[in-house]
Amino acid sequence: MDRKRVSEIASKGGKAAHAAGTAHQFSSDEARSAGRKGGVAPHVRRGRGPRQPAVAPPSTSGPKEGAQSS
Repeated sequence: MDRKRVSEIASKGGKAAHAAGTAHQFSSDEARSAGRKGGVAPHVRRGRGPRQPAVAPPSTSGPKEGAQSS
């Protein structure tokens, strides 16, 4: 399907969702947070922005919580 046709279909879906009242409405806080994430993301990829600390995977070396040893 060509891009123009896909765009037309998506536009109709968005208009229908708004008419039905089921479309998502961003609050000011949500929009601000999304804009901040979008502005920071390119800089992190280039190594110039703040980095999120890496989350360590759960340890699998010891017994699981609640497990009984035999």
